[in-house]
Order: sequence, then C-alpha cells, then structure tokens
Amino acid sequence: MSADMSALNGTAPLGLDLDPEGAAPVRRDSPAGLETRAVSAWFGDHKVLERVSLTMAPGRVTALIGPSGCGKSTYLRILNRMHEMVRGAALAGEVLLGAGDIYDPGVRPAEVRKRIGMVFQKPNPFPAMTIYENVASGLKLAGIKGVDKNEVVENSLKRAGLWNEVQRRLRTPGGALSGGQQQRLCIARSLAVSPDVLLMDEPCSALDPTSTRRIEETIGELAGQVTIVIVTHNMQQAARVSQHCAFFLAGEEQPGRIVESGPTTQIFEHPADPRTADYVHGRFG
Repeated sequence: MSADMSALNGTAPLGLDLDPEGAAPVRRDSPAGLETRAVSAWFGDHKVLERVSLTMAPGRVTALIGPSGCGKSTYLRILNRMHEMVRGAALAGEVLLGAGDIYDPGVRPAEVRKRIGMVFQKPNPFPAMTIYENVASGLKLAGIKGVDKNEVVENSLKRAGLWNEVQRRLRTPGGALSGGQQQRLCIARSLAVSPDVLLMDEPCSALDPTSTRRIEETIGELAGQVTIVIVTHNMQQAARVSQHCAFFLAGEEQPGRIVESGPTTQIFEHPADPRTADYVHGRFG
C-alpha cells in the first residue's frame, strides 16, 4: 500500500467482501476479523507508528493498552480509514477485513465504515434528533434503504442494552439522556448497519462507575456477534472485557509499536516482556 493517501479514493469496491451501496444490513452468521500487517503511520514527517502487526479475532474483544501518546488511537482510526481524513496523514502496510485490504484503491471509505463502526470517547448523539432518529440516522448515513426502520431501531437498542430504558420515550431528544445512555445510544447507532467490527476509543472515560459497568455489560453481550477493538487506559477494564490484549509503547525518539500481544490472562499474569509487567501493574504510565 502506498504511503500517499491521496491515491486511496477509489470509486468501486474491488477485492473486498463489502455490501452493495444502498443494500440492507446483512445478517452474517459470524463477523469478520481484522488483521494489520506491518502498518506504519505518519503525520507529515512525524512517524507515529512503526510496523504494527496484529490479528483481531472474529467475535472477540481485543484491548489496546499503553501510555498516552503511543499511537493507540491513531491505530484505531487507521482501522476504519479515519486516519486519511487528517491533512498530511500517510501510512504503509495492510489492513485486512476478512481477506481484503480496506485500503485497496478500489475500496471506498464509506463502504468500509458500513462494516467497521466507531464509538468515540465522548458520547456524540445528534442533540436535535430523537432517540429513534439517532439510531435510524445510522441507516441514512450509510445510504441503506428498503428496511423496516422500526425493527432496526428496536433491535439495535436491544443489542446496545438500552431498549428497556427508552422504549416508551423514543420521540424524546437523544441529548436528554444521561451520559451512559448517550454512549449506548451511539453504540446502537453503529449497530444499526450490522457492522462486523466495532471500534471503541475509551468509551467509558467520561462516565461514572455505574454507566461504565453497563457499557462493559453491553460489550460482553455483543462479544461473539461483533468483533470489538477497544482502546482503554483502565487496566481493570481491559482485564474484565477483553480476551486479547496488545501493549503499545513509544520512546522519546521512537514511534509507537507493539511490545507484546496475546491472551489477556497471559498479558496480565505472565507477560513475556518486563515493560509489559511494569505497565499493567501500574509502575509507569
């Protein structure tokens, strides 16, 4: 893949199992996994990631951990082609969804984002829209037509663990919900298009402990249905919700890279690298 991202604006999906434009969400028996091979990233002349290779297994939760500034959030945004939206951004390597590279010149970013959803650190429901409209907007933004919106909204809210709390007030503004409910509403909006992958960038960092617990329960319920990749600075959370962990680290003059990855129990209980042990046990970071 070329490091020049201006060449990545193809016009038709080629070589990747993506849904036709405007098609209804596809119910798959199992989600696809993600894999990166030797991914490096730059902002202008500043290299922020160095040859990151990682397999994120289908239907599993992978936690990305490491100190601030080591490239975790940049890596997450690379996984659904948000990195290229930054002026001067470039990357090299491969990002595979199933068997196809999402950066193939013939693959449109909009098609990728139907399959790979994103939930951000701060809940971002559309404040002028109702709860119902917020979820249904996922379909509109993805250009999906010909579906039963009522069914999609109900199913998405149930999968996000929010239906029982809002089913009698779907026509009230999404911005009137509590912070934790707003975050689950954003999860429901992402789920409306039946993605294979859900990326979560510190989804609980702005939430109280009760809301955090509910988000973690939602992650647990979605595991198996969706491939989840979560960035978190909370080691206890990473240990609770994930089955696989990748520890990122950057030096003063070194770009971010993976020091160690493996099953979560191994990373926390028997890490191979002393730097991993120091980080997960709170001795730095």
